[in-house]
Amino acid sequence: MLYPDIGVGQSIPLLSSTPIKRPNKRSRLELEELEEEEEDPSGASSSMNVEEPMDSTYDPADTVTTLTEPTDVKFESSKPVHKTATYIVYENCLLQLFEQCPVCQRVTNVQKKVFGTFLSVEQRCPHCDFFRKWSSQPIIQSTPAGNLQLSVALYANGASFFKVKRIFQAMKLKMIHYTTFRVHARRYIQPAIVHSWKTAQDGMMQQLRQQKNIVLGGDMRADSPGHSAKFGSYSVMDLRNNTIIDLQLVQSNEVGGSNNMEKEGLRRSLDLLRAHGVTFDSIVTDRHPQIQKYLREANITQYYDVWHIEKGVSKKLLKIAQNKDSEKLQKWYRSIKNHIYWTAASSSSGPERVAKWTSILNHIQDMHTHDDPIFPQCLHPQRNTTDKSKWLRAGTTAFSRLEKILRNKRILKDVEKLSPHHQTSSLEAVHHVILRFVPKNVVFSFLGMLCRLYLAALHFNENAGRPQARTAAGEPLFKVVFPKYKKGQCSAKPVKVEPTFQYVDNLLELIFENVVVDPTPYMDDILKISIPEDLTSQFDKPDKQEVINSYVSRFNQGQV
Repeated sequence: MLYPDIGVGQSIPLLSSTPIKRPNKRSRLELEELEEEEEDPSGASSSMNVEEPMDSTYDPADTVTTLTEPTDVKFESSKPVHKTATYIVYENCLLQLFEQCPVCQRVTNVQKKVFGTFLSVEQRCPHCDFFRKWSSQPIIQSTPAGNLQLSVALYANGASFFKVKRIFQAMKLKMIHYTTFRVHARRYIQPAIVHSWKTAQDGMMQQLRQQKNIVLGGDMRADSPGHSAKFGSYSVMDLRNNTIIDLQLVQSNEVGGSNNMEKEGLRRSLDLLRAHGVTFDSIVTDRHPQIQKYLREANITQYYDVWHIEKGVSKKLLKIAQNKDSEKLQKWYRSIKNHIYWTAASSSSGPERVAKWTSILNHIQDMHTHDDPIFPQCLHPQRNTTDKSKWLRAGTTAFSRLEKILRNKRILKDVEKLSPHHQTSSLEAVHHVILRFVPKNVVFSFLGMLCRLYLAALHFNENAGRPQARTAAGEPLFKVVFPKYKKGQCSAKPVKVEPTFQYVDNLLELIFENVVVDPTPYMDDILKISIPEDLTSQFDKPDKQEVINSYVSRFNQGQV
């Protein structure tokens, strides 16, 4: 039945008045945030909390979602819910559509019900008994689609629920409760994330099984500095294409303390690779002593990341260069740093790296031939310098201090294992991405932490190969930056194209089209995860009231 007097789009009914079907009842937990407000014709409203399921019902067939506009924009009825455009609509503007009865044109009674971002409006005419019901969003398996979509968007993008809530409150936008967000995360989002990562990881493992000359990179990130970390996440990367192939989350009480988390994370990752039949040539890591011993006993070729060694040497050089009798070393500081990278990149064996590394001690004395037959002379062309004061002399305090650092037995042993091909700088970039999803100042559960690590890996892998952006004329785009370590000196940095977020769209599609319909198969992956006991499980839980009664402020302890 059409009502030509509705207003905009007169030949099209905005709402439907077909008989209403009663849906399945919502869970009691979801109803905790249900609000019901009734408006009388004068505009006064009253609200109350509703504990029972809404007495109004919903059926997608009862809501006509077709609306033609002067711009001839047509609604695609077959378009998925999570791909449909959404808008911010003010309440008073929306309720104007329900002020008059479309049949007798008289004032009607309006009742509205709010459930998070979901709004349902019932219009009843007391004069001609006209009735219709309108809902702001579809309902999927008794869950409003907008509420679920908001939860997925928050979680998948690594946003903070409480920060978004404050934004919504500032705009007077209706927001779901945190309890509802957690229910959505536990029932739908976390199973979908784990499934998505395992599916992507299985595909990567299948490709790696067929490849050779694989070089891995490994590094751990702790959730807090020092030795008090609760979680340690170990990342393993294929350094040839900068792709994360595995992430292991270790809780400190699993391994007897946070000092043992890195070794355990690496062990689990290597066991997973072996289980998938993946073989690799070498692995690049930092100089963690437990990692060195474990890889040595496992007969795995290990290389050290150059940056980690350069950082340690640079700190010692800066310290001795501050002394008056060693000020000349400041002129050689950058040259020695560059020499570390050149030594690693230009050498093919451990002895050659050591020979090239120690040759710098002759070079800074203006001596460019060396006793070591592996590297008998410097490769640079001979030059006559005009600054004679920069050269050091053997026997001086500055030279002796420098020689002590560069010829240190541990340094020579580490230089011998410098990585000649790939470095772990990309893993440091992964840690930067993880911070967006797992801030160190926020406490997460084990499963929550693991799912956010998987999201960070999905995001990083999708955007690892981003090309450099170009100007309209096709020129490569750069920006000028002032890195802190360069102490005021600037450098050019390539600008990458904007990142993509296809993994978020994939998660939305998986959740709305599969997980919500039948979450059981996706929960199986969650049940396979071994979740350790919380750190407080080893302690007896005291009575809360006793703890409260024993509370004494340090500023109010009475007279001594």
